[in-house]
Amino acid sequence: ICVCPPESFGQNYPEEADGTLDCISMALTCTFNRWGTLLAVGCNDGRIVIWDFLTRGIAKIISAHIHPVCSLWNPILSASTDNIVSQWDVLTGDCDQRFRFPSPILKLQYHPRDMDKVLVCPMKSAPVLLTLSDSKHVVLPVDDDSDLNVVAAFDRRGEYIYTGNAKGKILVLNTNTQELVASFRVTTGTSNTTAIKSIEFARKGSCFLINTADRIIRVYDGREILTCGRDGEPEPMQKLQDLVNRTPWKRCCFSGDGEYIVAGSARQHALYIWEKSIGNLVKILHGTRGELLLDVAWHPVRPIIASISSGVVSIWAQNQVENWSAFAPDFKELDENVEYEERESEFDIEDEDKSEPEQTGADAAEDEEVDVTTVDPIVAFCSSDEELEDYKALLYLPIAPEVEDPEENPFGPPPDASAQAGALEDAAGGGDKKQRQPSSEGGPAKKKARTTTIELQGVPSDEVHPLLGVKGDGKSKKKTAGRPKGSKGKDKDFPFRPKPYMGDRPPFPMDTLGSSVSMFTNNSDARTPRRQKHQYQLPADSHTPLGSPPELVNKRIC
Repeated sequence: ICVCPPESFGQNYPEEADGTLDCISMALTCTFNRWGTLLAVGCNDGRIVIWDFLTRGIAKIISAHIHPVCSLWNPILSASTDNIVSQWDVLTGDCDQRFRFPSPILKLQYHPRDMDKVLVCPMKSAPVLLTLSDSKHVVLPVDDDSDLNVVAAFDRRGEYIYTGNAKGKILVLNTNTQELVASFRVTTGTSNTTAIKSIEFARKGSCFLINTADRIIRVYDGREILTCGRDGEPEPMQKLQDLVNRTPWKRCCFSGDGEYIVAGSARQHALYIWEKSIGNLVKILHGTRGELLLDVAWHPVRPIIASISSGVVSIWAQNQVENWSAFAPDFKELDENVEYEERESEFDIEDEDKSEPEQTGADAAEDEEVDVTTVDPIVAFCSSDEELEDYKALLYLPIAPEVEDPEENPFGPPPDASAQAGALEDAAGGGDKKQRQPSSEGGPAKKKARTTTIELQGVPSDEVHPLLGVKGDGKSKKKTAGRPKGSKGKDKDFPFRPKPYMGDRPPFPMDTLGSSVSMFTNNSDARTPRRQKHQYQLPADSHTPLGSPPELVNKRIC
């Protein structure tokens, strides 16, 4: 048996790298399912790769978009840089419906308790509450119409929507009525406002964090925010920052139990982990030097973090020290010598200090009924206010081999016999039956996904997603590095340039050729130009390389 030391279960945060997941394509974003058994990764070629996190193998690949996937949510809801939001059936890989927005999508989030509602954060627009069943949408109110750099997130129960703008103003809106419930402003020490970059809620408890542009992560209590009401002045529970390097944060999130906070650096592949209750930094995980972090996701149950950098998913976990020794169940392994304290009655024939057993007869134990039908919910998979688990949530994907060119079925009729039988049936039916259109994959025909266009007033349609770069033609006012255009060394950019033949070139008969090509050769005569253009023609059936007469085909050109 393998025994893991119980001391490792005391700390619920990862300590070291535990391998990588290579999706072949460049990974951009990732998210876990509710159970933590599946990991969905969005790639730059538009594919969604679903990993079986228990076996660390690819369970399914969905060709979701043509453009890069920029946002994912569980169940599978994807957004790409071509401003399209798609809902997917994970088991079949089919697209249920699509929504086309006028501007790029920065974030997607399902309602925590109602999978029919989706919160969408378009670029340069107010957040949109989308209903999937009837394809209706509601634009959420904002504090200032001129400031449209707004981020939003559902709270843990989905009762309220928290929005934040570039001026540091946080609005708490009722999800059903979109009415303003509470508001406050995030300020720095000098009473200056700072922009809100992201808002994240914990799965357990009432805490949430705000990532701001002043490189400080503020942790608030949601109950205090609602108590303060409009224009309140709540104080954050914790302020987390890198006091030494003043690191800006790319992505922040809570652990599965809400006791730890991880933040990914925007400068390098480094993960900072804090303990929420105390606010102290407990661990820094360093990835490959020189890489930039794109996304971070914490496992919903286990102390495991998945981070994306340079197109590869890195897994961070605890250091499990295995001890392949057999011990009795009541044995305890000692790291050092411990003085044993003998009990007074240890070697007595009769233990006087032994407590009296409870007077419970065997008949009472036999009459006790054991409930074998009720399934108690696992506390780890539930949030702090849920009574039952979501048994409809996807736990795993069945693995089936995908055969591109299936062989003939040895137990079925040959293809000729089936074709003849079909022809006889058509002839007997008089041609009234409709001809079946098999699908390209040999299975049932896939239904076509419905596409709905979402109209937003006053939203520019020429915005470019941050993953694709800045808007414009790419010209910069700064002077480019390297040699200027037209310089003497511009030919050095070409990786390979063969040298022309330096020997004497005999005259070539021009009347026996059928097509013309041109070649530049060097001439040793100083009275003629250094580069002289010669015209050659090759017959149509000739295999002579272009630019070389037939006499020089077998000669090696230096």
